[in-house]
Amino acid sequence: MVVGARSGREEPEDRGPTSSGSSGGSSGGGEAPIDTNDRDGGGGKKQQRSFWKELPLLIVIALALAWLIKTFLLQAFSIPSASMENTLRIGDRVLVDKLTPWFGSEPERGEVVVFHDPGGWLGETVPVDTNPVTGAIQKGLSFVGLMPSAEEKDLIKRVIAVGGDTVECKGTGPVKVNGKALEEPYIYPGNTACGDRPFGPIKVPQGRIWVMGDHRQDSLDSRYHQNLPGNGTVSVDEVVGRAVVVAWPISNWSTLPVPSTFDQPGINAAAAGLPATALPAAGGMAGAVPLVMWRRRRLINRAG
Repeated sequence: MVVGARSGREEPEDRGPTSSGSSGGSSGGGEAPIDTNDRDGGGGKKQQRSFWKELPLLIVIALALAWLIKTFLLQAFSIPSASMENTLRIGDRVLVDKLTPWFGSEPERGEVVVFHDPGGWLGETVPVDTNPVTGAIQKGLSFVGLMPSAEEKDLIKRVIAVGGDTVECKGTGPVKVNGKALEEPYIYPGNTACGDRPFGPIKVPQGRIWVMGDHRQDSLDSRYHQNLPGNGTVSVDEVVGRAVVVAWPISNWSTLPVPSTFDQPGINAAAAGLPATALPAAGGMAGAVPLVMWRRRRLINRAG
């Protein structure tokens, strides 16, 4: 029993055990009563039900992310032919960068790119009869980038020349870009630089590219389509993106860098000097410099 504060006497507080029968309305210190609710049993079932309720939402989010990655970042493509051997083999899976084209980046010499059929390169494809269920599943998975589409007509080649370049190959080679001979160690062993189709000189129009396969004698590339609109060149608008890495199988894993031969000095010399898009900027800069100097001189004189 605790003596009241009004008694005036100081006596020790009685900390003896309380009666087990008292309900204890006091909120004083002491351990909180044990919660006798079965949290493990009831809580576990609630969490399990919650997971199954959230699973459809998780699947939708995962598919949406896969679609965004496929559309704007990276997309996997399967190599269907031997036209890029030995750089790429049949069945390899390459990852294609689709992000940089959204920022205005255009294909550069030496890059391996995937592009849509410009028209007539692949010829007519015979539709394959498939089970309706299987076809629907494939379309759904290809939409989010988990499977290649059976309807898309895409090709993969190496960019040899870009808009403004002059490209040619005589006899057994080498290929020349703007008069500079290319050293091409990536060509399939035993092939010549021109394959069996010498060409040129050809002036590549602005906004287009000249492409060739690394397996020169087994690649129906720009050399074989000079009779079509574009004279064998491909519009940059048809380019899906640049192949940056061989992702599968693991034994073939490798990056796809630009060969050093495309960086040799003078290869840009004949590409029409300044591009047309740079002329307005250069003119503006030339006019702005005298204007800035004149204004600076006025401010100095005024301050003096």
